[in-house]
Amino acid sequence: MLKIAPSVLSADFGGLAEAVGEVTAEADWLHIDVMDGHFVPNLTIGPPVVASLRRHSGLFFDCHLMMTDPGAYLEAFRQAGADGCTVHVEVGDTVALLDRAKGLGLRAGLAINPETPYEAIDPYLAAADLILCMTVHPGFGGQSFMAEVLPKIARTRAELDARGLAAELEVDGGIDEETAPLVVAAGARVLVAGSAVFGADRPWDAARRIRLAGEKALPGAPVDL
Repeated sequence: MLKIAPSVLSADFGGLAEAVGEVTAEADWLHIDVMDGHFVPNLTIGPPVVASLRRHSGLFFDCHLMMTDPGAYLEAFRQAGADGCTVHVEVGDTVALLDRAKGLGLRAGLAINPETPYEAIDPYLAAADLILCMTVHPGFGGQSFMAEVLPKIARTRAELDARGLAAELEVDGGIDEETAPLVVAAGARVLVAGSAVFGADRPWDAARRIRLAGEKALPGAPVDL
């Protein structure tokens, strides 16, 4: 099955709960981008906002920690209501971070930047509950999709399947109706979409259309004649 995870990075922070409510019926997860101004050149939100939002949503909170020291905040995000936390392989100390996240009862994700080769995540596929392939440079929403990441997505899918691993494969960056079929065909099953959803006049409809576009690329999907 395909999962759609709207990213609140592109939502109106002045009415965040209302914005999330508009897409809830078409969302499987809610993607929450956490940026520290150091690992990436931007600042976003922290545990207090996640805790506030949790009071208004029962969605799975998929927190993407773009931080130099994510380990120092895993407990705070768990207490705030995060269901999963994803850390970057580029930060290092990967095994300890994944183990700590799991020990806290979180789903442990591992992200990889566009320029980082697949080999960086290969040793950790069995330790992660989720692999996140970035198809833009992390830090800002609204960037263009980087098609050169598609082979990395395909290789990750091939390795997960070959080893019988259950980690979910997520893609984030420039996902819309046009790019969704590309990443699904490459093997992604969780699609993060920000500006394509929250930048639309009818965000719930935009999320639905992205899902439908992606589902057409799933193995065994009916072919339009």
